[in-house]
Amino acid sequence: MARQHRRVGYGLPTLLAIALHLGILVVSVIRFPSAESEPPSQSIVQATLVSTETTTDQAQRATEPQASSQADETSEDEASREAEEAEAQRQREAEEQRQREAERQRQAEQERAEALEAAQAAAEEAERRAEEARAQAERREQQEAERQRQAEEEARRQREAEEQRQREEEAERQRQAEEEARRQREAEEQRQREEEAERQRQAEEEARRQREAEEQRRREEEAAQRAAEAAQNSLDRAIAGEAEAAANAEQAQQAANGFINLVRQAVEQAWVIPPNVPDNANALVAIRLGPSGEVFSASIARSSGNSAFDRAAIQAVESAAPFSELRELPASVQRDYREFNLNFRPGDIR
Repeated sequence: MARQHRRVGYGLPTLLAIALHLGILVVSVIRFPSAESEPPSQSIVQATLVSTETTTDQAQRATEPQASSQADETSEDEASREAEEAEAQRQREAEEQRQREAERQRQAEQERAEALEAAQAAAEEAERRAEEARAQAERREQQEAERQRQAEEEARRQREAEEQRQREEEAERQRQAEEEARRQREAEEQRQREEEAERQRQAEEEARRQREAEEQRRREEEAAQRAAEAAQNSLDRAIAGEAEAAANAEQAQQAANGFINLVRQAVEQAWVIPPNVPDNANALVAIRLGPSGEVFSASIARSSGNSAFDRAAIQAVESAAPFSELRELPASVQRDYREFNLNFRPGDIR
């Protein structure tokens, strides 16, 4: 039975990682105002100094009219020195502020880079986990499919085994039924043969009794004639025996010649002549057969001088075996044809 698999959602981890990545990137590019404000302009200090210098000068002019010119010069020098020091202080503070701002920007850039790197790492990790989840799901699906395939294969094997068992049982039942029918048929045939034999025996017995009665009457008359006929019959049997022996010998020779021809044809069909064999190649193979026509040995009795040609001849004999026709020969000539030679020449076998 096919099973339905729920597929695991792979898009959510990837979307979350991308959203986190974008959020960190947006936060990193936002510029917050500096917590440190620019130092107050030194113009205020300078204005205060100028205002102080004016009050002091007025008091000095009221009390010391004679030294006003010298005091004015001194105050101007002092104010100029303080103004220079204030300007130098302002520049130092401005430089420090610039360095602090540069450091803050560097740290912000570093934090943005780290945040971006972390976001990328998180996205890659999410993607890796999603990919791993996909791979695991695919492996589980493949394993489940393999288990299902194996289960179906096992069910098929069991079904085929059961069908085979049923076929064998049916075949065995049919065989037994046929065997029983054959036994009954043979038993009936045997019974009929026995009855027929008994009828024939009785008929022959009756005929024998009648013949004996008739022959008893003729026996005396034929006594003299049998003596003369005995000599003639002995001569006839001798002639018939010689004729039968000649006929049997001729039949045995014909059967033997037919066996050799069958062997020659079978070997020719199995013979593969190697290439580049000269036309005058000639190899004689000695063959010795077993009682059932199997080859006991096949060897080169006379070599052709070409080893490939000799091997092909022996292989042809071995491939064509067994020569079961040997068992069809009369028993009196089988032994004579269990050993013979075949002459192999390109084009024919003799």
